[in-house]
Amino acid sequence: MILKFKLVILLFFICLLSLFFSYHCYSKTKIIDNNLASYHISIQKEKQDTLVNNFTRFNFIKSLYLEKKYSKALKKSLSLLKNNSSNTNLKTLTNILIGDIFKETRSYQKSLKYYKNSLSQYKTLLRDNKKKLIQKKLDSNYIELLFKIGSVYHNLNKNDSASYYYYKIVKLNTIKQHELLVKAKAFNNLSNIYFYSEKKDFEKAEQYALNAINIKKSIGDKISEAASIASLANVYLEQKKYEKSRQFYLEAINLIEKNKDGKSIRFKEIFYENISWAMYNQKKYQAYNYLDKSFNIRDSLREIEMKDILLKIETDHKENIQKEKTALVEEQRKLLEAKDSKATLLFGALTLLTLIISGVVIYNYKLRQKNLQLKLSENSLLQQQSIEKLKSEAHTKILNAAIDGKETERKQIAEILHDNVSALLSSANMHLSATKKQLNNNHPTEIEKTQAIILEASQKVRDLSHNLVSSILLKFGLEYAIKDVAKKYSNSELKFDVFANNIHRYNQEFEIKIFNVIQELINNIIKHSKAKNAKIIIKEEKNQLTILVKDDGVGFSTSSSSLNDGIGLNQIEARVKMMSGKLTIDSEVNKGTSIFITVPIQQKQISKLSSVS
Repeated sequence: MILKFKLVILLFFICLLSLFFSYHCYSKTKIIDNNLASYHISIQKEKQDTLVNNFTRFNFIKSLYLEKKYSKALKKSLSLLKNNSSNTNLKTLTNILIGDIFKETRSYQKSLKYYKNSLSQYKTLLRDNKKKLIQKKLDSNYIELLFKIGSVYHNLNKNDSASYYYYKIVKLNTIKQHELLVKAKAFNNLSNIYFYSEKKDFEKAEQYALNAINIKKSIGDKISEAASIASLANVYLEQKKYEKSRQFYLEAINLIEKNKDGKSIRFKEIFYENISWAMYNQKKYQAYNYLDKSFNIRDSLREIEMKDILLKIETDHKENIQKEKTALVEEQRKLLEAKDSKATLLFGALTLLTLIISGVVIYNYKLRQKNLQLKLSENSLLQQQSIEKLKSEAHTKILNAAIDGKETERKQIAEILHDNVSALLSSANMHLSATKKQLNNNHPTEIEKTQAIILEASQKVRDLSHNLVSSILLKFGLEYAIKDVAKKYSNSELKFDVFANNIHRYNQEFEIKIFNVIQELINNIIKHSKAKNAKIIIKEEKNQLTILVKDDGVGFSTSSSSLNDGIGLNQIEARVKMMSGKLTIDSEVNKGTSIFITVPIQQKQISKLSSVS
């Protein structure tokens, strides 16, 4: 009985111990589970914070792109793409942004690579989220990405590939305004492809242009609608359907007639000119009225552009002057602060030395005062030299701005005289000749006199145009223009000889500047030198243009103040300086004058235009 009782007691303690150990193990397991849960929450929060930071970086990079800081934007976006490998959405957006940057810098092959990467990741993103898969055809980003790929192929003249992506867009069922606008652009570009292709499929070009017009009409974007209508008018104009073309051009103008923005004004200029051409082919005299409207708009645009240029020059000049004044004030303030600081230190040192030895204090005080006076005099001299330098640079900039404005104005006036006035006079003469034929030579003598007056006016316009800007310079270059001037001014009392070596065609603005410098030197020889012979030697060597203008005239003293007072020589020196060149004058009284100029060459530039909208 006792044994059984002991066994029961033993079993009871064993059960208690089992319960204790079970509870202990359960508590530890719960603590471990809680720790693991906290760890997972921490990891998830860290990932979320990283993602937010990456999207913040992406938005900053996009702002750089919108500010046209393409180099910085490209560097940072490539770094973001390299460091972000987990979030497919962010990778997709970053690839699109890199493609946009390369497209803006005309690196179309690289742009295509990143656009296609984005398209692949975009499809992956849609597969991962099956709820959005059914919205694929209505997704704005997807449609815009297809259009970007198509436009890159279009720029690369791969019209088949471009058409493939444009067709994918136009087949989508879209309802959002932004998506409809992209679809209209795709129709417009398809129309251009068929219009400008070698086969010239006018039927398809017309069909797609009409589709684009209908979409833009539904959106209510009148400027864009007018552009599409004009594209359709171009198709009819190319097919010689002049009346139909004219009607659509007039419809496009009516849409934007009251618009005053720059884009609408430029559209109206082109539309009026094309209407004039269509009516000219219809032999309608009203063609000249529309051509006159186009010319008036073009002249007003040129006037606005010239005013903007002059305003920018004036604004930049005022800003530079203000910056220079601010810098001078700041420098003076620093000098005064330095002076006050030195005076304070000097006073403290003198006070301390007075307590030690009064005699030494007085000696050091006088010595330091003398050194301070010398330092102040030196600073004052340096400040005066700095002011004189700034004045000289400002004078040079103002002088060059005036010369540039004068050259630009002369060139524009010459272009207007040659392209517009001369053409109008020739047209008037042609109409008078046609009138004479219609009258079977029974015409009034006033017609003959009118033709004579028109011919004389035409000759004077050509002469004036040539005097403003040498037509020989524009057509044949620097060498022939200088020889022409030398030949024109040579006579029995003064002979000009021109020697040219290795002279080519250069940047047109560069040629005009060099020609004006040489012409000014020739004018100085004619007016002041009393020379009998003069030489002009011009040659190209080591990517520099060297010019020597020499005469055997009365000369002058280069040390006299009259050299600095000469407006012509100041203009020449300012012009050469702004071209990063050097000018050297060697002259003595009764021993002639030699002027030597070297300037770096500015080569002729060739531009390439893209035809894709």
